[in-house]
Amino acid sequence: MLPHVTAIRYVTPLREGGSLPGVVEADDLGTYVMKFHGAGQGRKALIAEVVAGELARRLGFRVPDQVLIDLDPAIGRHEPDPDVQDLLKASPGWNLGVDFLPGSLGFDPLGWRPDRLFASRVLWLDAFIGNVDRSWRNPNMLVWHGDVWLIDHGASLIFHHAWANAARLFSGPYDVDDHVLTPFATRLEEAESELAPQITEGLLREVTALVPDLWLENEPGFAGPQEVRDAYVDILLPRAGKPRDWLPDLDVSGHRPDTGTRRGENRPGWLGGPA
Repeated sequence: MLPHVTAIRYVTPLREGGSLPGVVEADDLGTYVMKFHGAGQGRKALIAEVVAGELARRLGFRVPDQVLIDLDPAIGRHEPDPDVQDLLKASPGWNLGVDFLPGSLGFDPLGWRPDRLFASRVLWLDAFIGNVDRSWRNPNMLVWHGDVWLIDHGASLIFHHAWANAARLFSGPYDVDDHVLTPFATRLEEAESELAPQITEGLLREVTALVPDLWLENEPGFAGPQEVRDAYVDILLPRAGKPRDWLPDLDVSGHRPDTGTRRGENRPGWLGGPA
């Protein structure tokens, strides 16, 4: 399991996120961004955070440390916002904590041109996990001590919201048109040759084992938490093999070869592309 800590002080809500995560201090002297199982996205957003985030870490990406945080809603009793109070009361027990990176800045493609291989690796990862939330509007990357850290993977693994149609929901090419790093992802084949062989059954079982049983219980159609973990592996493992039909087809300029109308064609010109 992930490390287990207890929240001892509610510091402040983070209103940038739609799920209203909060900054808390814990009994290990750490400060975390806490994501609540009682938020609108529910426990499956937390499952996606753990599986996708820990997979990214094992593939060599920088991802803030994750912990399980035991929450007593009483620690936020002085928070004046009724929405925050409702969220705390709906989320007793285990929630997800993501290490708070003090002084970090949001990734800005206007001020920082990513390395082409790095951009290609991130795009490959997001295509593999089906992450729909790394757009130029909301890159979900932080720059901290000169390095780029990947955050917020709760919108990944969308297939687990409808297990009966999981294979269909996860079929077809990944839509790269709105991805913040698409113009820079000119080494996608190289990224694929590096990352795809690392996606093994053992690796997938390792990261799914980090999800607590409590978040996997009572899933319709499954006898118990281990069956749910097996289902994640059954969907993701074949995806890493060939043919990888989900992988976007980009040319050396970081663009799709076709010229049809696409969702991201309103991408601002200042995003540019690789020099």
